[in-house]
Amino acid sequence: MHKVNKRKLFNWSPPRILVTGFALIILLGGLLLSLPISNTDGQYLRYLDAVFTATSATCVTGLVVVDTGTHFTTFGQIVLIVLIQIGGLGFMTMATLIALVLRKRISLKERLVLQEAMNQSNMEGIVRLIRKVIVYSLAIEGTGAVLFAIRFAADMPLGRAIYYGIWHAISMFNNAGFDLFGGFRSLTMYVGDPIVNITAMGLIILGGLGFVVMSDLIEYRNNKRLSLHSKVVLTMTGFLLVIGTIVIFIFEFSNKQTLGSLDWGAKIWAAMFQSVTPRTAGANTIDIGVMRQATIFFMVILMFIGASPGSTGGGIKTTTFTTLIGAVIAMIRGKEDIVLFKFRLARERIFKALTITMLSLVLVIVVTMLLSATEDREFLRLLFEATSAFGTVGLSTGITPSLSDFGKIIISLTMFAGRLGPLTLAYALGPKAEKDLYRHPEGKIIIG
Repeated sequence: MHKVNKRKLFNWSPPRILVTGFALIILLGGLLLSLPISNTDGQYLRYLDAVFTATSATCVTGLVVVDTGTHFTTFGQIVLIVLIQIGGLGFMTMATLIALVLRKRISLKERLVLQEAMNQSNMEGIVRLIRKVIVYSLAIEGTGAVLFAIRFAADMPLGRAIYYGIWHAISMFNNAGFDLFGGFRSLTMYVGDPIVNITAMGLIILGGLGFVVMSDLIEYRNNKRLSLHSKVVLTMTGFLLVIGTIVIFIFEFSNKQTLGSLDWGAKIWAAMFQSVTPRTAGANTIDIGVMRQATIFFMVILMFIGASPGSTGGGIKTTTFTTLIGAVIAMIRGKEDIVLFKFRLARERIFKALTITMLSLVLVIVVTMLLSATEDREFLRLLFEATSAFGTVGLSTGITPSLSDFGKIIISLTMFAGRLGPLTLAYALGPKAEKDLYRHPEGKIIIG
C-alpha cells in the first residue's frame, strides 16, 4: 500500500505539486502567525485571520485583516517576510537553491515542476534560469534595501532603518504590498518623497517584468537583441504605466482628499505611484478609499491585467492582454494571423490567452457576486477587493479588516487562485486530459 501511494505521489502532475506545495506553506505559515510569540498582545491570533494573512503573504498580495506593523512581533514579521520571499520566487525556486547549495542533482520531475512554476514553454536551460532568478533577486533587493535604509535613517534609529529597509525591499520587489509603518497607512507619509517613490517603483516594476525579461535586458549589451516576449512585455508595461499616470492624474487632480491637496511635485509622484502599484504591488501613497469612482474602476482594469509572466506579480498578464488586443486588431483588419514585431503568434497561444482571460473574468465575477451577498458594502468596492485578490495586488478601499468570516475565506481562495493562475488550478484539479481519437466535422455558427 505504501509503495502504491508513493508511486501515485510521484506521478502527480507539476500543477498539482505546485498547488499542494503552496497550500502546505500557507497552512504552516498560518500556524506560526497564530502563535502568541508572533503577536504583540501575547495571545493566539484566530487561525482564520492567521491563514488569511499567511495566504496574502505567500501569494504576495498584501490584503490584511490585522495591522502588520503594530499587531505582529519581530518574530511574526520575519515569518511574514519569509513567506513573501518564498511566495514571490516560488517554493520550487527556494528548494532548487537549497539543492544547488548542497550540490544535489535536479531530477527530471523537479525540472518539469520548475518549468510550470516559471511558466516556461520548455525545460531547456531551466536550472540556469533559476540561478539567474536567485542572483538577480538578491542583487535588486539588496540595492533597494540600502536605498530604503539610507532614507529611513533620517526618521528612525539606524538599526531599525536597516531592518525596515531590508523588509520593505523584499516586500516591494515581490509585489507583496505589506508594510511595517502601522495604522494601515502603507507609504502615505512619503507621498512626495523622491527617494522612497523611485526606489519602491523601481522594485515593483523590476519584480513585475519577469525574470526572463530581466535576463534579456542584462544580456542585451552582449547580444544586442531582445526576444519577442521581452519586446511585448516592455512595450505593454511602458504603455500601461504612462496611460495609468495620465488617467489617474486627470481624474484625481481636483480631488481635495487625494491629489488636490498636494503640491505639483507630489501630485506627479502620487499619480505615477498609483499607476505602478495596481500592477500587483499593493502599496499606496494616497488613500485609495477616497478616490473617485472613475479612478477606482480604472484601477480595477489595471489590476486585472496585472504584471508579466514569470514574475512575482499576478493578473492575466501583459502578454495575455497584448494577445487579445492583437486578435481584435487582426479581426478588424480582416487578417488571419496576429503579428507582433513581425512575428506571427501560434494559434495555441491565442487560445491560451482567451482561456486565461475567460477563467479569470468568471472567477472575479463569481467572487464579486458572493461578496455582494454576504458583505454590506458598495458594489464597486467589492469588485475592487475581488480583483485585488485575484491579481494578488493587495490594494483595498479599506474594507478588508471588516470582512465576514465567509468573505475572508472567499478572498483567501481568490488570492490562492490568482497566485497560481486559474489555468494551473484547472490542470491540477481537473481530470487528466486524453487525446482525441477523431475530429468532429466542422460546423458554422453566427458570431456577433
